[in-house]
Amino acid sequence: MLTVIGTSTFCKVAQSRLAKSLASLSISSSVMAKSKFEYVRNFEADDTCLRNCYIVVRLDGRNFHKFAEQHKFIKPNDNRALGLLTRSAVSVMEELEDIVIAYGQSDEFSFVFKRTTNWFKRRASKLMTHVASQFSSSYVFYWKEFFGDQPLLYPPGFDGRVVLYPTNRNLRDYLSWRQADCHINNLYNTVFWTLVQRGGLTTAQAEERLKGTLAADKNEILFSEFDINYNNESLLHRKGTALIWEKHDETVTKRIKLPNEEEKDVNVTRSRKRVQAYHCDIIGEPFWEEHPGILEDDS
Repeated sequence: MLTVIGTSTFCKVAQSRLAKSLASLSISSSVMAKSKFEYVRNFEADDTCLRNCYIVVRLDGRNFHKFAEQHKFIKPNDNRALGLLTRSAVSVMEELEDIVIAYGQSDEFSFVFKRTTNWFKRRASKLMTHVASQFSSSYVFYWKEFFGDQPLLYPPGFDGRVVLYPTNRNLRDYLSWRQADCHINNLYNTVFWTLVQRGGLTTAQAEERLKGTLAADKNEILFSEFDINYNNESLLHRKGTALIWEKHDETVTKRIKLPNEEEKDVNVTRSRKRVQAYHCDIIGEPFWEEHPGILEDDS
């Protein structure tokens, strides 16, 4: 028996079958997108950082004693190397604006993410690897800016770790610890290399001379034997570098068109946020009182 279907009915039937086919294809595609190998994702560790904690990513130069020797860094402090370290840290902060403060000295830098950050869903591995890769690549990228024609013999390496601090006191104590470490190391290195470079001792003799000495003893050696007052040494070397965000007013000239079709130059002032470096004490209260926006309220 032959059934005759009208043109309109035929189109509806065709559209219905096409829709079912497309739906089937879509389901098939979504199933195919998840291959049988997808299960391996279950082996990934959950490294989400605890909420309401400051996230600190600290980088340290790997085998930097050798790196400094190979590249003939000036002893005890090479301002070119310290400048490059700071420039690399600024690059990290400009890339990750949730970093509220960074502190660096020698071959290390610590980056503090605000407690409410949700960068990379707070995954420790993502935060650490991004900071480390941005810092390392910037160190290579800006090398010539600080060392000129001196070649970079091989790429530097930096290892990293992630630590969480729940309170403002905990975080400040961490940063105080790093600045105290800066003072201890710089005082020792200043005396050590002064004994070698100006006192004529070998490195072994200088090391032996300083065994068991306290800070007061080291200051006395510098002052009585070399007429050096350690307190007059560069703040960059004694205190390290703290980087924070600050707002600055910036005035630019813009050309505007007036209703009578004439053009006129006008000055426009706008506020921009940029990274500012400080070489000062961050252990005491004054720094934090002057920059209350760095820390979030504990309550």
